[in-house]
Amino acid sequence: MENSGKKRGRRNEVIGVVVSNKMNKTISVKIFRTVKHEKYGKFFRTSSQFKVHDEKNIAQVGDRVRIFETRPLSKTKTWQLAEVVERAK
Repeated sequence: MENSGKKRGRRNEVIGVVVSNKMNKTISVKIFRTVKHEKYGKFFRTSSQFKVHDEKNIAQVGDRVRIFETRPLSKTKTWQLAEVVERAK
């Protein structure tokens, strides 16, 4: 076993907007992505909402944040806060 070292692959990272921070150490982040329709070829925007672990409770509603995928931390929480990209105005 040559490559037995514990190396992580490239983690999925996305940027989204905080829509809720009412939970302790958890925020809800909404991300938008552009998808092409299979048949008609038109592009449209779809959104997903994730629960994100925020250890220090630093993110506020309206902030743009970078999050990355991690091991499951609870039933619905599999993302972690990397940084606050832009503060809400």
